Amino acid sequence: MAGWKDKSKVMQRYDATAQGYDELYAQEQKSKYMAALENVAVTGTVLDVGCGSGLFFREVTAKADMVVGVDISRKLLLQAKQQEDVFGNVWVLQADADHLPFKDGVFDIVFAFTVIQNMPSPSAIMGEFKRVTKPAGRVVVTGLKRVFSLTAFLDLLDASGLTLVSFVDKEDLKCYVSVLMLNI
Repeated sequence: MAGWKDKSKVMQRYDATAQGYDELYAQEQKSKYMAALENVAVTGTVLDVGCGSGLFFREVTAKADMVVGVDISRKLLLQAKQQEDVFGNVWVLQADADHLPFKDGVFDIVFAFTVIQNMPSPSAIMGEFKRVTKPAGRVVVTGLKRVFSLTAFLDLLDASGLTLVSFVDKEDLKCYVSVLMLNI
């Protein structure tokens, strides 16, 4: 499978940092979450791709009917799984983001924080996000500034076939935050 060696390295890296992940990255992640949530209303069914330890669940479970988190890191998912007991509308599973185990058009909103730079083909993963999103649904994607230039990230979004609804490029964020809409 093309790219599996790279994905395996990503999985190993996140497994190795799982124990202290929230301590190391919680504040940075929360800044991304707030920038995104200022620009999209959370309702219905939510997919959190690259959910990690489940930190984002706290931000959306009260507004969503159902939240599904997927990640490739088993150790981070063990932490996220604890959220299933805290929130009655959360489910987590291990999955490859390039091959999401869901039917087409299942989710109202797909969130992907700090994911696409870890994928062999960012444009292909955008297609997968689009596939699992309901008509007129939203896709929220971040792109790390140290990986994507502004032009490269905007080109990726433009090529996705999704409509850009909002874009955040704050100096204090280490990433761009985009909200896109699936065209009907």
